[in-house]
Amino acid sequence: MNPLPPGTDEDTPFFVISVAAQLSGLHAQTLRSYDRQGLVSPGRTPGGGRRYSLRDIALLREVQRLSQEEGVNLAGIKRIIDLENEVDRLQGVVQALTEELAAVRAAAEQAAAAIHRSYRHDLVPVRQQTALVVWRPERKR
Repeated sequence: MNPLPPGTDEDTPFFVISVAAQLSGLHAQTLRSYDRQGLVSPGRTPGGGRRYSLRDIALLREVQRLSQEEGVNLAGIKRIIDLENEVDRLQGVVQALTEELAAVRAAAEQAAAAIHRSYRHDLVPVRQQTALVVWRPERKR
């Protein structure tokens, strides 16, 4: 069963900062600081209020884990996040290129099959031989 409201997904920003702070186990000021540093960038309302998604909450928890359990500083955490985002982006590119390659291969196979179907089947292959014929005109007598 999907716990999300209809029409939303894990990227839909709908948690206000106080709820996001509670869900992530962090203080609201910490969330503001992470936003300023570019670690977690929540969505914004037209009035400028922050709205966090489930993905943002998970990222906040990961930032906290890396900081507290692994001892990574915030600059290192930002680099890790940036690299993970780049890996995700590149995996998407690889997936798209793999699908495009499969489509091109299928089209090439269809084109080759169409060409083979167009061959005339009443032709008989002849073994090629090389012969040298010398022609000498007849002498006049």
